[in-house]
Amino acid sequence: MAEISRWCVEDMVIPENCNIVLGQSHFIKTVEDLYEALVTSSPSLEFGIAFCEASGDCLIRKDGNTPDLVETAVENAGKIAAGHSFVVLLRNGYPINVLDRIKGCQEVCRIFAATANPIQVLIAETEQGRGVVGVVDGFVPKGIESGNDVAARKSLLRDIIGYKR
Repeated sequence: MAEISRWCVEDMVIPENCNIVLGQSHFIKTVEDLYEALVTSSPSLEFGIAFCEASGDCLIRKDGNTPDLVETAVENAGKIAAGHSFVVLLRNGYPINVLDRIKGCQEVCRIFAATANPIQVLIAETEQGRGVVGVVDGFVPKGIESGNDVAARKSLLRDIIGYKR
């Protein structure tokens, strides 16, 4: 039986004003399908994609429409270095705008995180390779929302973001 030889935590790099989507897929064409899903979602969306291939050449595959985001996605994928994991960095758009498209890609198995918060990826390593166990997304709660907090949340959603006008 295989044993976990090492645990590690990797901090992801998220450029200013960007969001990250971290997921798992199962096929080399993930990069092309994610590219198509993202590039057709919004003309102003900037993104970079990196995918850790888990067989064959075992390369970090990459694509995107913004070189700095592609480079940072590759950096993050290299830190994770777990087979069939992928990283998408988004600018001028939000995960809520593209998650259904990403999840709709036939080869996408799961989404671990979709956030602008700092995230840490929890990784287990065996003799065979590495796998993503989960993520730490953001920070611990500091309390329970009050009536003023509810009003501020609703104002943010309705007045600033434009949700449920």
